Amino acid sequence: MDLVWILAFFSFLAAFYVLKSKISNVNLPPGPPSLPFIGHFHILKFPLHRALSHLSKKYGPIISLRFGMKPVVVVSSPSLAKECFTTNDIAFASRPRTAVGKYLGYDYLSVVWAPYGDHWRTLRKIQTLGLLSSTKIEMFANVRREQVAALFQSLLESSDEGEVVNMKDKITETIFSVIIKIVANRSYYGCRVEDQEAAKEFREVIDETSVVMRKLNLGDYIPFLRWIDLQGITRLMKVLQRKRDRILQGIVEEHKKSRSSGGGQLKPDFVHMLLDMKEKDPEYFTDDLIKSTIVVMIAAGTESTAVTIECALALLLNHPEALQKAQTELDQQVGRERLVEESDLPKLEYLQAIIYETLRLHPPGPILVPHESDAKCNLGGYTVPKGTMLLVNAWHIHRDPDLWPEPLSFKPERFIESGIDVKGQDFRVIPFGSGRRSCPGIGLALRSVEYVLASLLHAFEWRKEGTELLDMLEGVGLKAMPLKAFATPRLSRQLYPIA
Repeated sequence: MDLVWILAFFSFLAAFYVLKSKISNVNLPPGPPSLPFIGHFHILKFPLHRALSHLSKKYGPIISLRFGMKPVVVVSSPSLAKECFTTNDIAFASRPRTAVGKYLGYDYLSVVWAPYGDHWRTLRKIQTLGLLSSTKIEMFANVRREQVAALFQSLLESSDEGEVVNMKDKITETIFSVIIKIVANRSYYGCRVEDQEAAKEFREVIDETSVVMRKLNLGDYIPFLRWIDLQGITRLMKVLQRKRDRILQGIVEEHKKSRSSGGGQLKPDFVHMLLDMKEKDPEYFTDDLIKSTIVVMIAAGTESTAVTIECALALLLNHPEALQKAQTELDQQVGRERLVEESDLPKLEYLQAIIYETLRLHPPGPILVPHESDAKCNLGGYTVPKGTMLLVNAWHIHRDPDLWPEPLSFKPERFIESGIDVKGQDFRVIPFGSGRRSCPGIGLALRSVEYVLASLLHAFEWRKEGTELLDMLEGVGLKAMPLKAFATPRLSRQLYPIA
């Protein structure tokens, strides 16, 4: 008898779902037929950006899907992306309420997952003025220089031993060191063993965060699965958040202690700036708010920047003629009697084109961070109901043959004197998003990528293992196989700094 009632209950839910869909599907964008409860999960595969690209080729540049019970609109053209982030920018300025935002975003306190409103505007202003302004970027040039010097020493040691270098690890370590120094004035890679262990733990937490965030959590879209945590993702997030919070609280407490004993001798960093604000408004600037803000800066700033440098170097090793052209430009603009300085970067037109082409082919976020509609709006001539998740498939736009001749080819020359940039104003290439919720760290990310890549290409010759092309396939969003290569110094040994 219980089975009969269970079947009757689910039959009722299925009928209700079908009826609700028919009522709400008025003037929705086209899309494939869905199933009750699971929506379109049965036709989605990973990597998700490739599956959505395939659907867009069949149904058009704007399609309507359901992830479980959640309505979703997928946009895959620059004109529609522009409409999302200009005409409908306010309507799509919020984020969906997912388990990631709850458990890893300090209950939606984080600037990434906070709903659009006064709180989000306050955090965005703090980020932009406190760490990411052009003045601040220039202020921390010495930090980038110090960490590149440490990278050079490590590469020289590997070269002397004839060892192949795991460049994924080396680049990530360098960028992590830059970001953590700017944000919290910490130097993890010193001589002390405890520093090395702390750095390793922090790096592992960042990597685990990246993996968990890219998992498709069915509980976000099918309510009754949220309660039972069928995939165990919520449990993983809770465990991970406890580890993250312990590390972050340690950083906050360390800064509080230095403030109580350091007087006016404190070095400026982002944590101290937040603690200054806490003294003025302790009820708003809680420790959780401070931790949620700094973890975004560290995690997002490390991963996206490091993977872009790694992809650019891998592409150059697969295209030696482009590598030679980049090094020739460096020799002409910088010479071989000194190292690259950040003041040289505006003269390196071909290097910038390499970076733009890398971001076109391999954006760090192939699908932009999800948005959600706060109100019903019109998009591409269709109606998008309130509460619809918006996914913009940047990967598809970047490889559209109607926009890019030979879209799968690595051709940095396409960006020479093109007038195209990657900062969100030209919707043919939008690796950092656009509109109100675009990445605020564009300036710092591009400066770091340009300086580190220019330094690596200028100071070292590069050779890959074997003769086969390096694997550029994505894992769950980012480059799957770590780059390994041989580095040989191409300048006089006296020029390489001692870290």
